[in-house]
Amino acid sequence: MPFLVAIVGRPNVGKSTLFNRLTGSREAIVDETAGVTRDRHYGHGEWNGKTFSIVDTGGYITGSEDVFEEEIRRQVKIAIEEASLLLFVVDTAEGLTPLDEEVADIIRRSRKKTILVANKVDNTDRVGLVAEFYALGLGEPFAIASASGSGTGELLDELVKHVPDEPPAPEDDIPRIAIVGRPNVGKSSLVNALLGEDRNIVTEIAGTTRDAIHTRFKGFGHDMMLVDTAGLRKKGKVHEDLEFYSVMRSIRAIEDCDVCLLLIDAKDGMESQDISIFELARKNRKGIVIVVNKWDLVEKSTNTTKEFEEKIRQKTAPFRDLPIVFTSAHTKQRVLKALDAAKEVYENRRRRIPTSKLNEVMQEVIAAYEPPAIKGKYVKIKYAQQLPSKTPIFAFFCNLPQYVNEPYKRYLENKLREHFNFTGVPISVMMRKK
Repeated sequence: MPFLVAIVGRPNVGKSTLFNRLTGSREAIVDETAGVTRDRHYGHGEWNGKTFSIVDTGGYITGSEDVFEEEIRRQVKIAIEEASLLLFVVDTAEGLTPLDEEVADIIRRSRKKTILVANKVDNTDRVGLVAEFYALGLGEPFAIASASGSGTGELLDELVKHVPDEPPAPEDDIPRIAIVGRPNVGKSSLVNALLGEDRNIVTEIAGTTRDAIHTRFKGFGHDMMLVDTAGLRKKGKVHEDLEFYSVMRSIRAIEDCDVCLLLIDAKDGMESQDISIFELARKNRKGIVIVVNKWDLVEKSTNTTKEFEEKIRQKTAPFRDLPIVFTSAHTKQRVLKALDAAKEVYENRRRRIPTSKLNEVMQEVIAAYEPPAIKGKYVKIKYAQQLPSKTPIFAFFCNLPQYVNEPYKRYLENKLREHFNFTGVPISVMMRKK
């Protein structure tokens, strides 16, 4: 399972600054991604050979002071349930506050692994102020200044002590399909429709209430692992309608799968939160199938399906090459077609193009439309190669890689999709010095 670190604490203690520091302090720590709300920060980290995911819980809190405090408490409870480790950030400049004590009390009673981070220790006068946070009963505070980076190396050293070594890859090389989407779009119903077809084809594999549960699905020509974010596990005692809850579970499931079945509600269309979960999957380079659920509830005319598809593709652009399946989990209409599409995308994601075939096709593509000259300099692309990675990455070797712009890279990507089947799979095109 991905190791998920959540940064928690009251407003204005420097959570987002710490997030930016941890995800930007080394080249290996990359991929800050917009998440389920405009303010959501989610990224991958690597330190001393250990990798982890990190989410900043700032940005959800709106309204009055009373709402502030209630939302903070709810976020901390969700983070406790979903994250593997908490970074509890307090403000040394402001000192210990009643809200800090309340958050600490919730954390202490949960017995969740926590590192106490005393932020804004940016001068020698504040070093002595750190001691008051021992009163929280969460162990030794790590004195840092996230704005300058002071102390963050020691913090990361401690953080990765809690990150387990990478487990060996599972021996059974079968597709891992995650069922993701915002609350109330029918994830549980879809899972039940699939698993209810024939109960004896299901083998449950133990997980915890915090982890996404993996269920082996064998039947109807499929053998795959369903990674569920919906109803297969015990429900948490938090509000299902909270967006933060949705993103925490989505992160876990998306990181742990090969292909995402992204469910959207046919009555609502593709909303901003759906797009954000889509972006989460795309940035993680996972295969994607969009499943439009509750299609039986939509009044239809001749072009309803085609128009609905086009609206979705406009919102996912420039990544338009996606399978879109219209289903009803309630009537079980076309639910197996969603799995057929997921299996095809899984195969597309593993596709390897021989270098000779790739160059035979792409040299013609390049000759038909060469990279535009910049500052009087002409880019000459010599050859292309698919890199040995889990997902499709293509390197084009040329004399002046820095002069190849994004529109031309998109042209190359579109031609790769045109000649080779990569439907549902994010492709990376990179230019390298010959």
